[in-house]
Amino acid sequence: MTLRWDVLLAILGMALSTYLLRAGGYALLRAFRPTPFVTAMLSHMPGCIFVAFVIPALVIGGPVQMLAAAGVVGVMIGTRSYMLAIGAGVAVIWLMRSLPG
Repeated sequence: MTLRWDVLLAILGMALSTYLLRAGGYALLRAFRPTPFVTAMLSHMPGCIFVAFVIPALVIGGPVQMLAAAGVVGVMIGTRSYMLAIGAGVAVIWLMRSLPG
């Protein structure tokens, strides 16, 4: 295996830019007080990002993934436990794929 300097520089450049963007965001939020609208928007961002990743997979996934998503939502509503909800989704997919036919 040989070390390719162009690949190493690309990886280091991406790592540095990611760090600077994240650190810059924290520095800005420490220096300036965000408005209530911005605070509310930032509090909802993780959920929006998660939905943006999950919905395309559900749309192309088919009935097994839809059933697993329903199981996740049901367990989450019932228990408010992320771990149990994720476990339920994995269990539904495993059970559905282990069925014959």
